[in-house]
Parts: sequence; structure tokens; C-alpha cells
Amino acid sequence: MKTTQYFDYIKKRPDRVMIQDEWIKFVIDNPEKTEFQYDGRIRKWAKIPGVGKYLRVILLEDGETVHNAFFDRTFKEDKP
Repeated sequence: MKTTQYFDYIKKRPDRVMIQDEWIKFVIDNPEKTEFQYDGRIRKWAKIPGVGKYLRVILLEDGETVHNAFFDRTFKEDKP
């Protein structure tokens, strides 16, 4: 998994250390929602099985380099 130096630093924070690489890969491969930022970065969300929370993963413009990942407490599921 390709990552930025920023992500390598930020993933050591106490609130991020529990996020597993497998969860990040799951979100990248199985997003429930995807948005494109004005700067070209890509946001992806998916609910992590067994955790019950939504993980937001921010990718660079290349679509594969992880810039950030965190549990998004404000994410709202799209209701039909």
C-alpha cells in the first residue's frame, strides 16, 4: 500500500493507531460512497465489518496513494 509521509506520521496518533491496513484496503476496494475533492484527492467511505463505524480514506489524485484515514463520526448513510 502506497502512503504519503503525512499519513505515515499521522497514523501514529493514539486515535488512529488502531486502524488496520486491511480496513483501509477494504474501503478502497469496496467504497459505499466516493467523492472527488476540488484539489483532485479522492474520499472513500465504507462501514468496517465488526467495528460498526465508517472509515474515511483520502487518496491522492493517482487513486492509490493513501493520504489520510480516520473514523468519520459525521458520515450519514444514504437512505433510499
